[in-house]
Amino acid sequence: MATYKDNSKKRAKAPAKAIKKNREKAKPPFRIIPLGGMKEIGKNCTLIECNNEILMIDCGFAFPEYEMFGIDIVIPDFTYIKKNMEKIKGLIITHGHEDHIGGIPYLLQEVSVPIYASPLAMGLIEHKLEENYLTCEQHVVKAGDRFRIGGFTVEAIQTNHSIADSLAYSVKFAGGHVFHTGDFKIDYSPLDGNVIDLNRFSQLGDQGVDVLLCDSTNVLRKGYTPSEAVVRRSIDEIFDNTERRIIIATFASNVHRIKYFIEASMKHHRRIAVSGRSMENVLALSKRLGYLDDIPESVFVDVSEAKNLADNKITIITTGSQGEPMSALTRMAYDNHKSVKLKKNDVVVFSSSPIPGNEKVISQIVNRLYEKEVSVVLASAMDVHVSGHASSEELKLIHTLIRPKYFVPAHGEYRHLVEHAKLAHSLGQPNEHIFLLGNGDALEVNGGSTHVERGYTSGEDVMVDGYGVGDVGSKVLNDRKKLSQSGLITVSVALDRATGSLMAEPILNTRGLIFEEEHMDLIREAISVIYNTIGKSTSAGALDEASLTRAIKSDMKTFIYNTTKKSPMIIPVILYV
Repeated sequence: MATYKDNSKKRAKAPAKAIKKNREKAKPPFRIIPLGGMKEIGKNCTLIECNNEILMIDCGFAFPEYEMFGIDIVIPDFTYIKKNMEKIKGLIITHGHEDHIGGIPYLLQEVSVPIYASPLAMGLIEHKLEENYLTCEQHVVKAGDRFRIGGFTVEAIQTNHSIADSLAYSVKFAGGHVFHTGDFKIDYSPLDGNVIDLNRFSQLGDQGVDVLLCDSTNVLRKGYTPSEAVVRRSIDEIFDNTERRIIIATFASNVHRIKYFIEASMKHHRRIAVSGRSMENVLALSKRLGYLDDIPESVFVDVSEAKNLADNKITIITTGSQGEPMSALTRMAYDNHKSVKLKKNDVVVFSSSPIPGNEKVISQIVNRLYEKEVSVVLASAMDVHVSGHASSEELKLIHTLIRPKYFVPAHGEYRHLVEHAKLAHSLGQPNEHIFLLGNGDALEVNGGSTHVERGYTSGEDVMVDGYGVGDVGSKVLNDRKKLSQSGLITVSVALDRATGSLMAEPILNTRGLIFEEEHMDLIREAISVIYNTIGKSTSAGALDEASLTRAIKSDMKTFIYNTTKKSPMIIPVILYV
């Protein structure tokens, strides 16, 4: 009998694969466009665009870098949003930290957009809107909620972070499925009892995720980020072993940790005083939202009355853990606080870690506290603070649960993004499916193909200086840098309009260069240089304002550098009479 191999099963599979491939091709393309949060810590803002609709995720600000003289904050460039404002369907917020919500008042001055946020985040946003006389459509969402925003189906998922009500988001739409972790860590014993919903992460991974955007902040840290329970034990130890006044500096937004400070104080029969405007505002909001329902109002005392209580009967919870110049702790350290005067052997606890760039100012405050013979407890010496970001082993678990088709490392400096990409690859993610994006780049996903367009839109920093938004550019910053390093010289010259001759002796003033009374010889030599410059210009017939200004700046720059080795800013002022 002849035999043959039955290939019917193989023949049946081919059409199924073709159908799947055709379905992928039928999906509309979509783009992921980060406007902030890539290659930096701060100003997080990401767009998902599909079928002429845009969903925004977060809108934060960043603190200025060291050489951004006079700059208050840095926000994303909203140029692309303004050009496509009719496409913007909504803004979803992962949590209430400033690097995720701080840019919202500036966004709403440009476009109108509905905001979807958790209760605490929305409360913090409302406060910002009230301060700026702004309004917008608001939707409060909680973990487990699913809702539609235009063509996007959004699901909020419970995570753990260093602020209450933190969320990850699953976003499904015609083009695909994007999962954004927000800032997170895996905490099996969080202070509020709400454990990250890893089961839902896994279920969504089983459904298929096209693109994962994941927090990269702590990728360089091996192992696991400690639980908030570690802080609880350390705080208990401090309270158990001191009869002195305890002053705790922490982030105002860390509501659950502050609540534990209050509970520890109550256990040791201490009253609680709160100092610092942001701390007072957040605690008032927390009471309104019910986070402090089991804390009796009687345990609180006004900070002005704290001095009337025995040292072992008072805890002061304050702002200033980052050495902010106007914060309550800084004012205490420099004896400028109107109600709190530090005493020898007071216990000051820094329940925080330095934000990159703040190390020097924090060190100055700590040294000042040591000078006042205060006992200082730092996170580097005792577990009074734990990070809110996942370390490498936690990130591995998230990748294993989600199993995305494509991966975009987010929320980190460039080194963090690179190391996170390596971690993903070590777990089996193909390198060609991992994309390191910069602000303003666009990742386009079109069925089974991908393309990155570098510089798709502007991802530049927009600097806020007082009421000015974006009117300070690199030239202004360079001028400020020059002024800070070498000072300023102004040269005032009065000329006869008809003849070009000097009507009076030139006036030269300096700021930040020399102490004029001790360097009158230098001033006289500089004035002689101005006489010579005007004489040469008169002979050459170059007495128009532009030519004369250039000549004075050039000759003065050469003279001052040769004499002092400094390059101050030189501003000629020419008056024709």
